[in-house]
Amino acid sequence: MSFNYGNMMKQAKIMQKKMEEIQEELKEMKFEASSGGGVVKVIANGDQEILEVKINKEMVDKDDLDMLEDMIMVASNDAIKQSKEESKNRIAGLTGGLNIPGF
Repeated sequence: MSFNYGNMMKQAKIMQKKMEEIQEELKEMKFEASSGGGVVKVIANGDQEILEVKINKEMVDKDDLDMLEDMIMVASNDAIKQSKEESKNRIAGLTGGLNIPGF
């Protein structure tokens, strides 16, 4: 039984097209995270880009900017983590859980 390279290339092109569709869908998705009990809210997209940062000014202690910076970092990292997890899950669905380089 011989290996059919033409069929393999056809399957690779189909996977590539599906991957592009997933990437486009992820770009449109938004992932929201907050920290400090809602003092800081960050929204990221599926490309792990920060789209929005909101700070509840009434809750901010102007004398403790270090804490505010930490809250922004925590919320940003959480939003990006959510985005990466969604991307990982969608790609795993496409590849059947196989770890394929480049995907």
